[in-house]
Amino acid sequence: MIITIDIGNTNIKIGLFGNQGKLCNSFKMSTDVKRTSDEYVALLLQLLMYNGIDVHSVNGAILSSVIPQLDYTFTNVIQYVFGVKPLVVGVGVKTGLAIRYEFPKELGSDRIATCVAAEKQYGAPFLLVDFGTATTFNVVNERREFVGGAIALGLKATMESLARCTAKLPSVELETPPKVIAQSTRKAIQSGVIYGAVGQIKYMTQRIVKEMGLDKIQVIATGGMAHLIADVEPLFDHIDRELSLKGLYEIYRLNTNK
Repeated sequence: MIITIDIGNTNIKIGLFGNQGKLCNSFKMSTDVKRTSDEYVALLLQLLMYNGIDVHSVNGAILSSVIPQLDYTFTNVIQYVFGVKPLVVGVGVKTGLAIRYEFPKELGSDRIATCVAAEKQYGAPFLLVDFGTATTFNVVNERREFVGGAIALGLKATMESLARCTAKLPSVELETPPKVIAQSTRKAIQSGVIYGAVGQIKYMTQRIVKEMGLDKIQVIATGGMAHLIADVEPLFDHIDRELSLKGLYEIYRLNTNK
């Protein structure tokens, strides 16, 4: 099996792929830069044991990270647990996409991994909206070129920022209120964040289509919050929460000929 690890700002997603490229298991742990290698080893072994996975069945690994402090930690964790050195996604690693970005080193490897999977599964061109700690808009044209995108504050982070940066606004759960015009502070916050995000995605899609000179573009969503937007309006052609793990597997395959 091949293990894929996607280290994000909030969670670390882990996937295990069988010989035919099928995602057999996936699970998450919280991201914490204060944890030691030993602590991550213990957590990983517990998750593997809980899911009935033998460490000896893993013969390859790939790592994507947006937190540089954890790159070295997880490289050591993977080598210790599985006895293999992971492929770390970065500049120079083959992805199957041409990167048209002003400063490629600034581009998050998670954005590329999700686009790799989206292009393989759904074809290009497309706009991929990833609902994570940040909401990212990622554009791949008909020539399979990553041409850029945009970054906004994520839904959950927006909620937390409102509570943290204001004196009287409370922290509320991320739920969709029945109406845009809210009659309580709790529902007003929910309305502004969720319905506001729907409007943001509609406008961004229109602008991207116009800038690319297209009549229409596929809109693909990934990330845990995508369903909140889809429940309000059918803005997405496809929703796939496992794109980052699938993309890492494809990148591993491209770079190892396996």
